[in-house]
Amino acid sequence: MICGPFTLKNLLTPFFLNDSSRYNYIAKNTALSMIKFDSVSKRYADGQEALSNISFELSKGELAFITGHSGAGKSTLLKLILAMESPSSGQLIANGVNLNRISGNQIAKHRRQIGTVFQDHQLLHDRSVFDNVALPLEICGYQPKEARRRVRAALDKVGLLKKERSFPEALSGGEQQRVGIARAVVNRPSIILADEPTGNLDPVLSAEVIKVFGQFRSVGVCLLVASHDAALIERLNCRTLVLDSGKLLADQKPAVQP
Repeated sequence: MICGPFTLKNLLTPFFLNDSSRYNYIAKNTALSMIKFDSVSKRYADGQEALSNISFELSKGELAFITGHSGAGKSTLLKLILAMESPSSGQLIANGVNLNRISGNQIAKHRRQIGTVFQDHQLLHDRSVFDNVALPLEICGYQPKEARRRVRAALDKVGLLKKERSFPEALSGGEQQRVGIARAVVNRPSIILADEPTGNLDPVLSAEVIKVFGQFRSVGVCLLVASHDAALIERLNCRTLVLDSGKLLADQKPAVQP
């Protein structure tokens, strides 16, 4: 999406530039919004309204938590971003894709641009750490040499390169979660969604996982983390979206540090 006045000049300018200048022009004139909910609601056939009139926007490099009691709508919201569900009304844009209009053959490509981290890791216990992280690249058909380079870079980023030959059962809970994070980012996504990623971890390991998230945030990745860990959220002082019965009860911005 081009920012600024919607004019013919704005539309045509990129096509009259060389490759380098065109890239710089588009980068300069592209909005940094990564996730945008605009009055989004989700209703099911039985009449249940899982989400009601949700509006918020997350930017490139932003880390935000989404919290609320069980059944508040956190999982539904994440499913909408992944195009596992469709909005009943309103407009949802993620990574520049209008998810109200996404076609079936575009969904797989859209999901490859999003890294997903789960509470239970969902690792394959008959595969090594390396092979678990490589799985998304195998599915996408990457050449072995490029896949090896990406997997090792991802493991190095989460501090597990020396354990690439280990199997999941030989790792601690925190290490298993970091393997899940490496697998989520090996495709170099623009967005990371995490569903209760610290739910089964003690406070020390929880802080370790969030520290890894912070590293990706520093390179421009947008992160949305569903969590009920109030102590962790308060300690990190990040933006927090509070859901209650499908409604956005509060959008709490980080407190200004003295």
